[in-house]
Amino acid sequence: MTQQLASSVATPLMRPNIKEDRHFVTALARGLELLACFRSGDKLLGNQELAERSKLPKSTVSRLTYTLTKLGYLQYDDQVGKYRLGTATLALGSAMLSRLDIRQIARPLMQELADFSHTMVSLGMRDRLSMIYVENCRSQAALTLRLDVGARIPVASTAMGRAYLAEVSSNERNDILERVRDLDELAWPTLRDRVMRAVDEYRTLGCCTSFGDWQPDVNAIAIAFRPSENAAPLSINCGGPAFNLSPEFLLEEVRPRLIELVAQLRRPSLGHYG
Repeated sequence: MTQQLASSVATPLMRPNIKEDRHFVTALARGLELLACFRSGDKLLGNQELAERSKLPKSTVSRLTYTLTKLGYLQYDDQVGKYRLGTATLALGSAMLSRLDIRQIARPLMQELADFSHTMVSLGMRDRLSMIYVENCRSQAALTLRLDVGARIPVASTAMGRAYLAEVSSNERNDILERVRDLDELAWPTLRDRVMRAVDEYRTLGCCTSFGDWQPDVNAIAIAFRPSENAAPLSINCGGPAFNLSPEFLLEEVRPRLIELVAQLRRPSLGHYG
C-alpha cells in the first residue's frame, strides 16, 4: 500500500447562498482552497495542476499563487517552475496539531491496538469531503497501510468518514452528503445506501465498517467521538490489507478493543482539545 491511496481530489467549498452572504470574502476563500489543493505526498504543483484541482481559471490561480508566495504560504521553485507549501502554512498546521492534546493521550492506546491487531490505527478529523489523519500508529507487521499524518481519505466511502457521519446531527450529515452527491451523481445511489447502512450499523455494532468500499483490498472499522462537549467529532479507525485482515477478525476481536479505547478518550478528565 502506498501513499497514493490517500489521494482525494481537493473539493471546492460548496456552501448554500454564498453569493448572498455579504460577509463572505471570495478572494480569501479561493486562496485557502488553493492551499488545500496540496495533498499528502505532493511536493510541487504548478499553476496548471492547481487550476485543474481548484476548478479556478488559470489567470486567477496565477494571481493567487503570486500573492501566497509573497506572504510565505507558498515557495516557488525556479528550476521546475512549480510551488511547494511555504513555512507560513507549516506554522498554521503545527499550531493546530499542537492544540490537539487528544493526540498525546490517544497515541499509546492506539499503538497498543495496532500491535495487537497488526494493523494501522489512525485518528482523523473532517475537512470538507475528506478525513485528514492527525495521528497514526502502525504495528511492526511487514504488511500494513502506509498513510501518514496529513493524508486525506474520502468521507463517504471509508470507515473513518462514515463513523464521523454517524456521529454528527442528521442536518450536518445531509449537508455533507448533498455535496458528495454533487461530485458524482452516477455513483450517488450506491454510496448513499452504504452510508445509511453504516449509520444503522453504528447503532447496532457501535462502529462503522468499510470492507472493500474505499479500496477493494482494504478493510477497516471506525468509531467517532467528541473529545469535549462542544468539540467537533474525531474518528479512530483500524484497518489494513483485506487479505491479511478479515471482517470477522475486525468485528469479533478488534471491535471490543476499539470501543474500549474510545470509551477512555471520551472520559472528561482525558480527552479534550488544547
